[in-house]
Amino acid sequence: MSRPACRAGVRYTYEEYLTAERGSNVRHEFLAGEIFLMAGATPEHEELAASVLVAFRTQLEGSDCRAFGSNLRVRVRERDLITYPDVSVVCGTLERDDGTPPAILNPAVLVEVTSDSTEAYDRGDKFEHYRCVPSLEAMVFVSHREPRIDVCTRAGSGRGWTDETALAGAHVRVPPCGIELDVDGLYAGWQALHGRPGTR
Repeated sequence: MSRPACRAGVRYTYEEYLTAERGSNVRHEFLAGEIFLMAGATPEHEELAASVLVAFRTQLEGSDCRAFGSNLRVRVRERDLITYPDVSVVCGTLERDDGTPPAILNPAVLVEVTSDSTEAYDRGDKFEHYRCVPSLEAMVFVSHREPRIDVCTRAGSGRGWTDETALAGAHVRVPPCGIELDVDGLYAGWQALHGRPGTR
């Protein structure tokens, strides 16, 4: 998580956050009354996020699931959180909150591309927040350090989660939409930006 964007120790209402966000040219995360400035992304981060979004949209075409990019907000009411995942997938009816602009309430899949500044938060507290979303079936972490995709899947009707990791040369499936992510394909542009040869 980035540094607080407003005065330390001051709590803001959701309505105050929405007002501030509408008048801002940068994005902020809202968590339990605090507002945090979201850091800008590197070209490598944007390359990975775009590749993941294209993979989801291509494979979901014709289904009742839709993939959205990082400008769409997600609200986790159970934790009083508003944030911007790199990719969100909704299956079936899209549920919106009553904010302006609205956030979605019922993601089935969320994707975070990690970074040096966000990795610990993404995989730790933020994942704990996301797990409170009743509709969420899978969480995908795309590493910024190496070709690696981690898929955490809700285990049946219980509250437990199972983990699967795919490295270079491998594929991994993402329920509930059943798409398959090719690690080498997703990281081809990232490899090029790093000046490294492709893995295929």
